[in-house]
Amino acid sequence: MATQLIRPARTLQGSLTIPGDKSISHRYAMLAGLAEGTSRLSNFSTGADPHSSLACMEALGATVSHQGEGPARTIEVTGVAGAFRQPAAPLDCGNSGSTMRMLAGLIAPHPHTFTLVGDRSLTVRPMERIRKPLNQMGAQLDLVDGHAPIVIHGRPLHAIDFTTPIPSAQVKTAVLFAGLQAEGTTSLSESIRTRDHSEHALKAFGATLSRTGDKLSIPGGQKLKAIDATVPGDISSAAFFLCGALLFPDSNLVLDSLGMNPTRAALLDVIAALGGRIKVLTVEEHYGELIGAIQVNPGGVSPSAPFIIGGALTAQVIDELPVLAAIAPYTANGLIIRDAQELRVKESDRIALVARNLRAMGANFTE
Repeated sequence: MATQLIRPARTLQGSLTIPGDKSISHRYAMLAGLAEGTSRLSNFSTGADPHSSLACMEALGATVSHQGEGPARTIEVTGVAGAFRQPAAPLDCGNSGSTMRMLAGLIAPHPHTFTLVGDRSLTVRPMERIRKPLNQMGAQLDLVDGHAPIVIHGRPLHAIDFTTPIPSAQVKTAVLFAGLQAEGTTSLSESIRTRDHSEHALKAFGATLSRTGDKLSIPGGQKLKAIDATVPGDISSAAFFLCGALLFPDSNLVLDSLGMNPTRAALLDVIAALGGRIKVLTVEEHYGELIGAIQVNPGGVSPSAPFIIGGALTAQVIDELPVLAAIAPYTANGLIIRDAQELRVKESDRIALVARNLRAMGANFTE
């Protein structure tokens, strides 16, 4: 077994551009696959999960081509103009729960039989949460004890008025994608607002939807048109660098072209609360998404008691919680994280794994 030696850093200084946001890349890939025309998606995520979404679009009849390398890379997707074909084999979602859940809503209105599969970890993740609303709309989803593989018997759908039982952007997206193609106007309410990338992406591709308070409404029977778009830098990936900057008193870090969507940028508030100084250098809007450059330095005011993350804030920083937990031993008074049970059913039990590794390094961690 190979051994890699990691030496402690002395500081963290410089500037960098983060690869494209995975959440936005997923949604752009799927909607581009459904739309009419050829979409050009710059700075598409380099992560494996969004590329599982692209592969599924190809299997459903879209054409995908890769142009350029590095920061100049562009993905071109020629969509099916609203009519997915019967795939020749099961749709492989890899390790991506985002692909499986959101794709289910996108394809359920199409008159074919689809089988969605994934790797071993994906087959133990809960999928009942998407079956309930899609079945209410008229689709038929067959699960195995509430898990993948999923067999979807596509058919015309009708609108529903649905309230999400748990905060989940993936469930919300599945319902919106299905509602886009259903008969009537589908409404969805969420007690805790989740990331709104799907709303922005749908509007970018020409769809009409509206929000009134906690309720979203989307009329059915809409057609999508291709777009040219740049994917903002992934703030979840940036979290590792932002947290690292807090560990060294003379850190000076600049992140360019970073996604600063307000439903995701709560991470910046947490970094500031833990003693970071965040300065927004530039900000502009692309298809409803905010993209900017920020500078982070330590030296802000640290909390006088353990900082608490819970409720709506937990939902907004759910993917960043493990790295925040990793730096908690270096803060003055530690960190308390509540309402994070969703981390138990990701590709792994993230709470247990973070606890095990931090304890192994000598941290005091109560699970």
